Amino acid sequence: MAKQRRGQWPKTRPSGPLPIVKAILWAAGVGGLVPLALPALALSESVGPGGIDALRLHAAPYNLTGAKIGIGQVEIGRPSQFGLDKVATETLPVMVRRVLLLDGVAHPDEYVDGHAANVASVMISQDKKQTGVAPEAMLFSGAVGPLGDRSSQPEECLAAQSVAQANSGDVRAINFSFGEPLTRDPRPSPVLDGNALLTQCIDWSARVHGVLYVIAGNQGRGGIPIPTDNFNGINVAYSRQVNGEFNRVDSSNLGSEPTIAARPGAPFETNEGPRRSINLVAPGSGIELIDPDGQLRTSSGTSFAAPHVVGTIALLEQLVDRQFRAGTPNWPLEGRDPMVMKAVLLNSADKIKDSGDGLRLGMSRTLLDNASHSWLESDAYRDPKIPLNKDLGTGHLNAYRAYEQLSPGAFGPDQAIPAIGWNIAALPSPAGPAAFQDYVFEAPLKGGSFLSATLTWERLVDLVDTNKNGIYDLGEGFTDKGLNNLNLYLMPADSDDIAQSIWSSVSDVDSVEHIFYQIPETGRYKLRVIYQQQVHDEPSQPYALAWWSVPAP
Repeated sequence: MAKQRRGQWPKTRPSGPLPIVKAILWAAGVGGLVPLALPALALSESVGPGGIDALRLHAAPYNLTGAKIGIGQVEIGRPSQFGLDKVATETLPVMVRRVLLLDGVAHPDEYVDGHAANVASVMISQDKKQTGVAPEAMLFSGAVGPLGDRSSQPEECLAAQSVAQANSGDVRAINFSFGEPLTRDPRPSPVLDGNALLTQCIDWSARVHGVLYVIAGNQGRGGIPIPTDNFNGINVAYSRQVNGEFNRVDSSNLGSEPTIAARPGAPFETNEGPRRSINLVAPGSGIELIDPDGQLRTSSGTSFAAPHVVGTIALLEQLVDRQFRAGTPNWPLEGRDPMVMKAVLLNSADKIKDSGDGLRLGMSRTLLDNASHSWLESDAYRDPKIPLNKDLGTGHLNAYRAYEQLSPGAFGPDQAIPAIGWNIAALPSPAGPAAFQDYVFEAPLKGGSFLSATLTWERLVDLVDTNKNGIYDLGEGFTDKGLNNLNLYLMPADSDDIAQSIWSSVSDVDSVEHIFYQIPETGRYKLRVIYQQQVHDEPSQPYALAWWSVPAP
C-alpha cells in the first residue's frame, strides 16, 4: 500500500492494515472492515422496523427528521464537506453543517477520514436507500488531528468542548466512536474509575453544556476503554441481525465483565468496582455505510451503534421543541435536558417481545446475549443492587418506543401520573431523614403486567479554571466532586414505609436506577425517588424519571 499521510483519507481503500493511528483507536470491535462473507445490510435496515424502527417517524403523522436540531461528533479525523474538500461532491448524501479542528475551523482536504464519514452517515445520510436516523439534523464534526506518543486526552477534550459550543451553544448530543487505551493514560497505574481527564471532561461538559454524550462501548483486553467509565453519558454495545431482526448482541462485543478464556496479553479493562459499562444496545454489525466520496463500504462495530442513538436523540429533541413552542400542556423546556433523554431511551428499550396482550409493554423483540440469555435470565432482573445487564444494559434501542415514552409529556409528583410519562425535578439536600418524592399512578396497574422505570442523575465534575475564563484550556484539569446516591422504589400507593416496597433499584455506585418488574396483582402503586446519600455540597440534586406501565381496564 502506498504511504498514507496521517489524517488523510485515501481515494482508494487500503488493502493492508489500517494506519497505526486508527488501529489504536478503533481496535477490538469499535469499528472496522467486516469479512466479505458477511452480507451487507442497507443502512435503512438498521434504521427500519427490524432495527431501531426510526424510519416511520420520518413520515406523517410524526414528521420527525431531526430538522433544526444540532448534534455533534468527535473523531481523530472528520467527514468531507462540499465546498471545502476536493473529494466531496455536490450530490454527496452526507452533508455536515460544519467541520472543526480542535478549537478552530478545519482546513481544506486535511484529516478527511473514512471512519468519521461512515459514522456521520448513520446519523444524517439523506440517501434514499441508505437513509440516516435523522437526515435533516445539523451535524457539527470535530477532528482531533494527529496523535503523538503521549496521551491525546487534552486535545480530545478541547475538540469536544468546541463541538458542544457550536450552533450558538445548542448541540443536544455528541457521538464518540473512538477512545483512548489505558496504556496511554498518564496517571500512575491508571484504572477505569471515572477519573481519566477525558472521562471527567465528558461528565463536566454534559452538565455545563447540556449535551448527552453517546460513547461506543469498548471495554475488554487491550481496547480503548476511556471514556467508557463516564457517568453522565450513554455507552452503547452493538447487535447483529438474526432472521431479519437485530436481536442478538454481537460476539465481538466486550462488555462490562468479559468472560472469554484467559490468554496471554494485556489485563482485562473493566470499571473499578461493581459498576457496569453498557447502558444500551443498537445495530452495528455488517452495516453498509457511506465514505467521504459517496461510495459504500461495509463495516461493523460499536462505532456504528452509537450514532444510531445520537440520531434518535435528534428526533426526540425535535419533538420536545415542537411541543414546547406549540404551548402543549406538560411540555416544559427542560424536556431538552440530557438526563431526560437518557431516562427515556433507557426506559423504552426492548427486552422481551410482547405476545400481543400489551403486558410486556408492547416490546418488539427479545434481545439475547452471547449465551442466548435474555434480560429476564440475568442478575439485573433478580438483584435490586444491579440496574444494568452486563451485556445488554437496559435493552435494545427502539426509536419508535422512545417516541411513545416521551410523547405523553412531563408529570410531577404534585399530581397523579398516567401510565406512561416522564419528569425532571430536584430533591433538596437531606437534613436528617432522606428526602423523597412520590409518583402515584392515577389508575390501578394490571396484575401480571410489567412496569419499567428509569431514574438518571449526574456526577458533579468541576473545571479547574486556572485562568478564570470559564472554558477548558490545554493544561487545565477537573475535580471530581462525587456522585450523590439516589434510589428508586415501587410501592403500594397507600404505604409510606420502604420496607413494604415490592421492588427497588438501589445501586450504591451507578448514576442510573432501573426497575423492570412484573406487577404481582392488580392494585394502586407508586414510584418513590429517595435522596439516599449526599456526597457533594450542592443544595439540591436534579434528576429525571421515566416510567411505562399497564393500567387495569
